[in-house]
Amino acid sequence: MSNSFERYQKRKLISSYFSVVLSIALVLFLLGMLGILILNTKKLADHFKEQVAVTVFLKDQAKDVEIKQLQQSLAMADYTKSAVFVSKDEAAEKHSKEIGENFMDFLGYNPLQNSIDVHLKAAYVHPDSLQNIATGLTEKNYVDEVAYDQPLISLLNDNIKRISLWILIASGVFTLIAVLLINSSIRLSVYSNRFIIKTMQMVGATKAFIRKPFIWRNVKLGMVGATVSILAMSGVLYYADGRLPQLDILDDPVWLVVLFIGIFIISIVITTISTFIATQRFLNLRTDDLYY
Repeated sequence: MSNSFERYQKRKLISSYFSVVLSIALVLFLLGMLGILILNTKKLADHFKEQVAVTVFLKDQAKDVEIKQLQQSLAMADYTKSAVFVSKDEAAEKHSKEIGENFMDFLGYNPLQNSIDVHLKAAYVHPDSLQNIATGLTEKNYVDEVAYDQPLISLLNDNIKRISLWILIASGVFTLIAVLLINSSIRLSVYSNRFIIKTMQMVGATKAFIRKPFIWRNVKLGMVGATVSILAMSGVLYYADGRLPQLDILDDPVWLVVLFIGIFIISIVITTISTFIATQRFLNLRTDDLYY
């Protein structure tokens, strides 16, 4: 009979530990992924900004030397990420593939112009900066026009600011929720031991002596949960880096190490504070109140 009761108690204890570790791991995993999102928000925003192309259309009388000099000067400019020359024949071939037929058969000539597609660095993808760049380029007598999607750029910048603000708000709210969830799991774990706490107190144990094993146990469970969440995050990051290599998610390991250490510290701090508060509550209760 006693062996059966001991096995039942052991299973109950293991189940309690598992639920605490799982809840901590899940909450820290989601919190960590949110942290990774925040760290990569600027990188992601820069990636989308640098996909916007500024097209410099050249006049038909532009000389090859002038075109090459312009391309080289654009490639060496501080604001340029890449500058690629597109001949009128290449542009016609690309356009024909897009529409599914050769439009030059109907027109009898190629109406397109030689051009240079310029992709700017993210810091310069702003309406004011683009306007200054376009003004400087159009002053050249062999440049016919500088074209870019101004409404798209304005919309892109506005959306990035809006999304960044909401991400910061969401991170604050989610951090609070994470603390509350971990705190609830630990309170339930301590609640199941409330009679042990009160018994130890009744035989003369000090509050610090009673709290110590509970705090140490939950800190260890928190560290296990943090380890599980870090392993899960590493797997997700490795998969995401393979699917989206252009984002270079794993190219800055220092920030990832700082984030993982932060997850560990958060787990220790939250479990310590939550266990202290939970045990203190039951230490201050009267014996009769433990049954409610």
